[in-house]
Amino acid sequence: MSEQEKNVPSKEEKSEDKSVSKTAGEKTAKHFGSQKFDDTPLSLEALFKAGVYFGHKRARRNPRMDEYVYAYRQGVAIIDLKKTMECFQGTLAFLEEVAFSGKPILFVGTKKHVRTLTREVADRVEMPFVNNRWLGGTFTNLSVIQGRVKYLLNLEEKLKKDDFSGYTKLEKLKKREESEKMDEKLGGLRLMKQLPGAVVVSDIKNDHLAIKEAKRAGVPIVALVDTNDDPRDISYIIPANNDALSSVRILMEYIAQSIEKGKKRGEKKEEGIDL
Repeated sequence: MSEQEKNVPSKEEKSEDKSVSKTAGEKTAKHFGSQKFDDTPLSLEALFKAGVYFGHKRARRNPRMDEYVYAYRQGVAIIDLKKTMECFQGTLAFLEEVAFSGKPILFVGTKKHVRTLTREVADRVEMPFVNNRWLGGTFTNLSVIQGRVKYLLNLEEKLKKDDFSGYTKLEKLKKREESEKMDEKLGGLRLMKQLPGAVVVSDIKNDHLAIKEAKRAGVPIVALVDTNDDPRDISYIIPANNDALSSVRILMEYIAQSIEKGKKRGEKKEEGIDL
């Protein structure tokens, strides 16, 4: 019997103890909140230790996610990690191919506890990101967004070269403040030169506007989908705990590894090296 099977309750265990909530799962995975997963191979054990299997209370369940629930333990859903693995492996293969094609992959994570992680992962693989607030028209009105990004880059360059030397101190201050505000909203989109080949979303409830716009623009959606979410609009579902930072971190680590692998293959192809 595997370690996962020993720790996962039987399907007959159905008690509804309201004293146990999702926060209990987060406390169990808290030890892994600051752990680095760079050298951790993808496995059921690794996902289990990071708390990927903790879902929401039965009362918050979305029936469309029932097929990914193994059982309920004290009223809390236990996600079937074998199904998570099956979905995730297909997702990683897809993202590797998108990276290989040279198209950008946009990371979206505006929930407070994943903002820093979203930026770190995107920066690592040199991909665009949104970690503050989704701007309407990011996909459907891309030319306008690109125009604003170009303005931001020009403004930053002028500030760097002190091209506003003839301005008053107050005017310079206003230009710097404008640059900082624009960077907060648009800074993560500097690398999005075209419509992305995929968007990776860590919480589809929190970032529903990004999901809606990606669907309208025909951009494939990769998302961490918890047991209280509706997966119908998601192209590549990753059944997982998207509340605990440890869970999001380990999944993003594997996603980053696949993107790096795809980018390296693309570089070798450009160099004429047989793959």
